[in-house]
Amino acid sequence: MILVVDSGSTKTDWIALSEDGEQIFQTQTFGLNPQVLSNEILTERIINNYELYKHRHEVTQLYFYGAGCGTEKPKELLREVFKDFFDKVKKPEIMEDTYAALYATTKKDEAGIVCIIGTGSNCSMYNGESIEQKVTSLGYILMDDGSGNYYGRQLLRDFHFNKIPKDLAYEFAKEFDLTAESIKTHLYKMPNPNTYLAQFAKFLITNKEHEYCQKLIRKGLKLFIEHQVLQFENAKEIPVHFVGSIAFYLQEELKELLKEYDLKIGKVLKRPIEGLVKYHKNYMMVK
Repeated sequence: MILVVDSGSTKTDWIALSEDGEQIFQTQTFGLNPQVLSNEILTERIINNYELYKHRHEVTQLYFYGAGCGTEKPKELLREVFKDFFDKVKKPEIMEDTYAALYATTKKDEAGIVCIIGTGSNCSMYNGESIEQKVTSLGYILMDDGSGNYYGRQLLRDFHFNKIPKDLAYEFAKEFDLTAESIKTHLYKMPNPNTYLAQFAKFLITNKEHEYCQKLIRKGLKLFIEHQVLQFENAKEIPVHFVGSIAFYLQEELKELLKEYDLKIGKVLKRPIEGLVKYHKNYMMVK
């Protein structure tokens, strides 16, 4: 059995395939970001899934694409977790989520800029042969423009600085516990502070017709375009693809802004898992 996995900080999609490419099952767990989660929490999130636990001794190959997997140390943490759980897998293939977005949106020899805007955000350029990434991510505190955690951070700051219009602030406070004690507990004492921040982005999207929300949405996406997309000299010559929930639900705003920057939008996918499986069937499975 072959497992193809796409993991963000919030959710992880798993698809199991037979040796001839037939789907056996599809399931979902919480996110498995090794940059912000311990060995124990990563293991618990996998063990608690019925399908994965039931089939754990049948898996022989594992292809994992995940947020937080850009350096060797977090990759090694995940390898240890997978080695103990999927005991028939000799060497799990672990790559950063950039590759999942790339394989889901572009053809093998087609150039394009590939962006992820979900809980976090990043951007790479594929020239038809290799990936180029000019900006090294420093994580959700310093970077992640336009992402869910970026918008959550801005909403919380604006609320406590009394910068949100009163009608919107009232609705925001009705929906969430915005006390300083609750916020600081989640940010400094609980796992996944980036995911905690990203949950507030749903409020922004739900109320995106409000003038305040429109301004904040544009600000975040413009920062992303200017800091990430426009770093590539040929950005205006090739399509710009997007993967992630924030990009998906704000695709109209993205299209409008890209047009302003004379950029060409490509595919916009909420999750890359289906395209990722198709890529594995086409290019990585023995015919």
